[in-house]
This record gives sequence, structure tokens and C-alpha cells, in this order.
Amino acid sequence: MNSVQSLERAFAIIDVIATEPCGLSEAARRVGLPKSTVARLMATLETVGALERVGARYHPGPAVTRRSGADNTRLIALARPYLEELAADNGEVAGVSIADGDRVHAIAQVDVDRPVQARDWTGELASIHSVPSGLIMMAEWPEDRLAAYLDRPLQPSTAKTLVDADRIRTRLDGIRAQGYAWGKEEFHEGINSVAAPVRDHNGTVVAAVHLHGPAFRFPEAGTEEAIGRDLAAAADRLSSSYATAREAPS
Repeated sequence: MNSVQSLERAFAIIDVIATEPCGLSEAARRVGLPKSTVARLMATLETVGALERVGARYHPGPAVTRRSGADNTRLIALARPYLEELAADNGEVAGVSIADGDRVHAIAQVDVDRPVQARDWTGELASIHSVPSGLIMMAEWPEDRLAAYLDRPLQPSTAKTLVDADRIRTRLDGIRAQGYAWGKEEFHEGINSVAAPVRDHNGTVVAAVHLHGPAFRFPEAGTEEAIGRDLAAAADRLSSSYATAREAPS
């Protein structure tokens, strides 16, 4: 096995364990590799602190969780001025989310002073197909990962959650073309939201910024495209800040 292939397989193992901790046999099944190969790689990953074993199950190790926490803290700090600007300009709450396996994790939110507003979603997890932030991330997935996810029975969060694989694929095509995604009461009844991607210096999507508001007022008729473009522009500026920060010496 060459070094590049070993590295790719190691990252695949870390990804499935981060999605849901499991044992050796289940990890091998998820990544589609022989159990002996996965056992050898997991032993190495455990040695370097990328995985840790708790009973019969493997979890992300300290080498992974420390870096993830540091990156999230930096991302939140960089995002806050953009979130404050978005919230002020649109009169609705603004937030930032990251992928957590096949879910989306809201890590920060800036509220607005209005009588009715979306609640604080910080810390919430959502199925990746049920929110615009998640669809933004799915739009960047390689075909094999997308196909594997869409082959599963997808659970709706509300009656309006899109769960048909073909319709999701069509929707992802549109998201790639326009650079943002709207969701209308698909995760929570009475709440609409729009999201745009945050990218690192390699162009990889690392997060999504989003606006949420009550469906009765957000968005106002005829404003969807303008809000989407403005949000995408703000996400691009945050992407530049994030890329610069990642490249700077720590």
C-alpha cells in the first residue's frame, strides 16, 4: 500500500468515526475495506492520538479534537463582525455552522432586537439534508459520498423537508450555480433560512454562514435573490479572512 493511499484511507476512517463512534468491524464496513487493513490503520491512528478507544468503540482522539476546537474558536472570532453586519442589514439573526459528519452543527449566532425572532440555534445539530447550510456542504461532496448518503432512507424534519434523492440532486445543481441556498420551513415550521459557503485557502467548504427569520416576514417578497447574493458576498469576504488567518504563523 503506497503512502498516499494509506493517508486517504486513514482520513476515511477518521471521518466515519467522527460521524459516529463505532467498533472495528463497523468501521471496516463503513469504509469498505478489509478488517485487517482497517485494524492496522486504526492502531496507528490511536498511537498518534487521532483516535482513542473507549471499550470496544473508537472515538476521535485528542489530536483531532484539539485542532477542531482551535479552528472553531478562530472561525467564530473571524465570523462575528460579518454576522453582526448581516444581522443589522437584514433585521434577522445570523449564524455560522460547520459539518459534524452527516449533520450540521450551529456554532455561533448573532441575534437582533425584534419582537419576534428565531431562537438561538447555537449547539443544535441538524440532518445535513434538512437545512440550507447542510445543502451548501452537500453540494461540494464527491459523487461517491453523495450517492452513499442519498441511497439511505432520509428522515424529514418537517412536512416540507426534501427527502427525494433525484430532487435533492437537482437542487444541489442549482446551489452550485447560484452560490447560496434557501430553505422554507424545512428544518423547523415557521422558520425560513438562507446559507452561503465559507471556504479555506484551497477552496474547500469549511462552514456556512446563514440568516434565519420567521416565515411570515423573511424574506420579503421579491428580495430572495438580493439577500442570497449579499450573503454570498459576505461569505466570500469571511473566506478570505479565514484563509489568511490559517496561513499566518500561529
